[in-house]
Amino acid sequence: MSFLQIAVLALVQGFAELLPISSSAHVILAEKLMGLDPTSPEATLLLVMLHTGTMFSVLVYFWKDWRNHYFQSSAAGWAFLKQVLLATLATGAVGLGLQWIIEKVVLKGAPHAEVEDLFGNLRLIAVSLTCVGFLILFATSREKAPGNRKNLGPVAAAWIGLIQGLCLPFRGFSRSGATISVGLLLGIAKSNAEEFSFALAVVLTPPVLAREIHRLLKAHVLAGFSASPTVALFLPGLLGMALSFLAGLLALRWLSNWLSQGRWGWFGVYCLAASVEVWLFQ
Repeated sequence: MSFLQIAVLALVQGFAELLPISSSAHVILAEKLMGLDPTSPEATLLLVMLHTGTMFSVLVYFWKDWRNHYFQSSAAGWAFLKQVLLATLATGAVGLGLQWIIEKVVLKGAPHAEVEDLFGNLRLIAVSLTCVGFLILFATSREKAPGNRKNLGPVAAAWIGLIQGLCLPFRGFSRSGATISVGLLLGIAKSNAEEFSFALAVVLTPPVLAREIHRLLKAHVLAGFSASPTVALFLPGLLGMALSFLAGLLALRWLSNWLSQGRWGWFGVYCLAASVEVWLFQ
């Protein structure tokens, strides 16, 4: 993978990851246009490393708000962490369950079947974009007035975690789009739904990264190479992570502005239009 390819993918991921339009779908399309295999261990690890870069941009961008809203006291901080933990457990239950169903039932009979085998399926990506597009539009139409908005509680945290788990195997089903939309449907303020969604991303990224590193090392050994990892093996991901960090900061600022100005529904329109484009791209 060349430097130019890594830079292009990092910029696409960085700008799209933190917007509710599915960065994964955009990166996969870019990979296919450049003749790359989005299901390969190298490509899936690069994608997760790009996510890691945007995770750090989330930490930088939201830390002041999180500190002011959730960590002014030990009681408030502990309550917020419990909600994040509850949502993450719900995500794990759904995500691991779907992974088992996909690998053992849907892909049964395929050699070395892995959930990542679905990542290059453009029809599935198009359907996923359509689903999240309608979800965003539905959440916009049902959004409650400012005076009727609720605080984030355990029930809302669990529902947001469940929808996040549903997003994991399906490229195109935007994680941020789905989780923020469910928060809006539950009556949570836009800013709170946004902050909680990206807090979940920070927690979710490390285990996903560990899985993809293990997958790449396993493929490396099966290909006959040494079991000891080399710098060159991870260099594309590290470079992409740095570039996506910078692009992610810009994307977060734009997303916050669109949320505050009530333009959330436009992201749903974009996802629907993108689903048509992806379907026709095959």
